[in-house]
Amino acid sequence: MGEASVTAGDLPGPLSRGQGIALWRQIAGSLEAEITAGRLTAGARLPTEADLSARFAVNRHTVRRAMEELETRGLVRIEQGRGSFVAEDVLDYPLGPRTRFSEVIRRQNREPQGRILRLEEVDAEGQVAEALKLRRGRPVVLAERLGLADGRPVVIGAHWFSAARFPDMLRLLAENPSITRALVASGVPDYRRHSTRITARMPSAEEAALLEQSRSRPVLVTEALNVDPAGQPVELSIACYAAGRMQILVES
Repeated sequence: MGEASVTAGDLPGPLSRGQGIALWRQIAGSLEAEITAGRLTAGARLPTEADLSARFAVNRHTVRRAMEELETRGLVRIEQGRGSFVAEDVLDYPLGPRTRFSEVIRRQNREPQGRILRLEEVDAEGQVAEALKLRRGRPVVLAERLGLADGRPVVIGAHWFSAARFPDMLRLLAENPSITRALVASGVPDYRRHSTRITARMPSAEEAALLEQSRSRPVLVTEALNVDPAGQPVELSIACYAAGRMQILVES
């Protein structure tokens, strides 16, 4: 999706001063009205703080407070170093017995992409060893991926696999970031979700940068265990979703 730009001159004019309504609320209301009316479309880049300050004859702090309010309400997204944009539609991400990222994104007429951030063999510790039914210290393959929809980052996932059971996993994921394809090539043509834990928290600086969102906006976190048809653990994953672009839908 292209990012159209809107100039300050396209926005509503003077504010009502001395009427008991905070200036930042009036600015937020004006921008919200433009979004609701469709004059500011999804993905459009908003004017800079300096432009809005000049347009509304206020200081940047007042503009920043208005933008923070709009971001909190999910109407805009603020990206460090890039600017502010009208928020896109939130995607549904159903969690069922068989959830595949690419399939979910394509069903909503978006183009999925995956990029490997980290790929290495590490020792299984604590939670990972217990979930995969391994002794602590046994080797596991760790793959960290960034999932995108139409080029927009929506999820960061950390995935662990037994290195003994999947000796070619490092090579397969290096050649193609699709976990489903790597498991098929490793003799696991199908797998299902055994359990999922969902929480919410604030993102780290690295997570916020990768997801292109503000650190003041929470992320959704899922911890999931996938098993093969025999019930044996295949993969432990911990995924961090941009809550402003994805909502978790639990399916029975």
